[in-house]
Amino acid sequence: MSFGVPKNTPSFNNPQRVIEDHIWGSTAVARGPNNRHGPGGGILGSVQDRLFENRNALPMYKDKPYAYPPSHRHRPLWRRKRSIGFLLLIVSLLYYFGAFQEHHDTVAAPWGWLTSSSESGKSADWLGRRQRVVEAFTLSFDAYSRYAWGYDVFHPVSKKGIQMAPSGMGWIIVDALDTMILMNLTSRVTHARDWISNSLTYDQNQDVSTFETTIRMLGGLLSAHYLSNEYPQLAPIADDDAGAPGEDLYLEKARDLADRLMVAFDTPSGVPYASVNIGKYQGLPAHDEGGASSTAETTTLQLEFKYLAKLTGEKDFWDKVEKVMEVVDSNAPEGGLVPIFIYPDTGEFRSKNIRLGSRGDSYYEYLIKQYLQTNKQEPLYLEMWDESLQGVRDHLVTYTEPSRFTIIGERQSGLDGPLTPKMDHLVCFMPGTIALAVTGGLTEAEAKKRGPWTKKNEADMQLARELMQTCWGMYKYMATGLAAEITYFNIADPPLPESAPHEAPADFAEDPEADWRKDFTVHSLDVHNLQRPETVESLFYMWRITGEIKYREWGWEMFKSFMNYTAVPDGGGFSSLTDANRIPPITRDNMESFWLAETLKYFYLLFSPNDLLPLDKIVLNTEAHPFPRFDLGPILSTGWKRKPKAVKTTAA
Repeated sequence: MSFGVPKNTPSFNNPQRVIEDHIWGSTAVARGPNNRHGPGGGILGSVQDRLFENRNALPMYKDKPYAYPPSHRHRPLWRRKRSIGFLLLIVSLLYYFGAFQEHHDTVAAPWGWLTSSSESGKSADWLGRRQRVVEAFTLSFDAYSRYAWGYDVFHPVSKKGIQMAPSGMGWIIVDALDTMILMNLTSRVTHARDWISNSLTYDQNQDVSTFETTIRMLGGLLSAHYLSNEYPQLAPIADDDAGAPGEDLYLEKARDLADRLMVAFDTPSGVPYASVNIGKYQGLPAHDEGGASSTAETTTLQLEFKYLAKLTGEKDFWDKVEKVMEVVDSNAPEGGLVPIFIYPDTGEFRSKNIRLGSRGDSYYEYLIKQYLQTNKQEPLYLEMWDESLQGVRDHLVTYTEPSRFTIIGERQSGLDGPLTPKMDHLVCFMPGTIALAVTGGLTEAEAKKRGPWTKKNEADMQLARELMQTCWGMYKYMATGLAAEITYFNIADPPLPESAPHEAPADFAEDPEADWRKDFTVHSLDVHNLQRPETVESLFYMWRITGEIKYREWGWEMFKSFMNYTAVPDGGGFSSLTDANRIPPITRDNMESFWLAETLKYFYLLFSPNDLLPLDKIVLNTEAHPFPRFDLGPILSTGWKRKPKAVKTTAA
């Protein structure tokens, strides 16, 4: 997911963006060309220090790993290893002589309930646990309100905000809005709504990411419009009642923003440019990769613009995003698996890199969700989803050694190239998405009653369960109980096929020498935790669909780890971590907007009764903003048909 930059400013030459796909698997370090703007341009320095101080940039890519220290950008690998070894020697000596014994980088939150014994399983007080999530949200949002109100970025440790557009984009306020509505936080919603009404303007000379702005800002406004109308009892405000002057405030702001974003689609192929200047109504190609856009970014705009088309009757919103899907599919991706870059000028793929992590993930998510959004009236999206899932089985699924955990790897050189046993935390959206695809949002029991329940349904649910176990293991492996940004795995050579016998352990033994730990590896440069939502997102879906209480319990354990290790002293809220594999961990001094919009929302929903946002009635966009399902109607329709082609997959 992305931040915009001013034209001719080389933020898009961020070394991770430029060459991550060529060398990531072998080095776990993104190396790139020297930055022309000096030593502040490394990933950690760039995002944490320089870009967050730059008025002309917006926050991080949601679907891209980042955050490697600037010192690793310019030097050759041998020199980096030598420096790292020297630093490790110094640190070891300091540790040996007790230099760190009294030093604490973070302070554990002083909540008694973190250490008190409590009932588990069905007897647990899940509404009480949900209230703990509300407390975490209000602490986070109130710290932001106190120290950085109206700013796009919040640094909770230094307690300051940074503006990324001349007048601000409402990056945190709008993204968090529907979470506040769901939590019935009326006074905070009122505060946010007043800012949106009186201060939010998109008439600014500012480059923004087409994708990030769509999923966070457009999605946030549209979901607030939906919830305020569908659930008027939640955070009730007279100004948005039917007939009131502010009834359509969120929709009007969304329409204004969408009109500005639409220029991104004015390309020869219809595939949108990576960025837009929202004040100049100008689309801007990416500054690297030959101007290619990320495939996930171009195909993760559809839910938002389709819902807007339904609300406004403006068919052009619909047609533009449908055209993108047609162009992508016309490339006839083998096994339904798409390379992670695509050219806006030709509509052709760039490179052969196949992965379900950064730059690829939400393409697959939006296939099945487009099918569900229109009440299953667009079967071609179900067909595309089924093809891609089979392609995942055929080409990306394998098992670890010695414990046989199920993983989804990467084919960085194409489907004929080697399998890299690497999973971004982002890949952990898949278990929940697979389960959602199987039942359409019904419980597993209800789906079986309605039938037919096929062998494929059973196999897909089993795959979802196995992947969920692996993603939970990524948390259990780390000292803080919070997953690393990227995890590697030990696999056989050659990798075992998806059909190979396998049975992973049901539980993760706490013994630091337990066999299951041999399957996992986290590189030293991947130990950061960015408060990401994907695993709790899948836990939410798995709980709702299977009814298996362990998914709620895993979520509660995760939530406690967040509270224990990411809390900021002096009422600062919560921060992402530079190192989640040491205790006490080191904070990054940054709170991502998706901490409020997604991570805490999914915890809240996980601990809520199942009738809050029933999964067979809504779809959640990739930023966890809920939209209603709806029928196509006479004006809106798929508008394209798939070309006949041979898809190389194994029979399901």
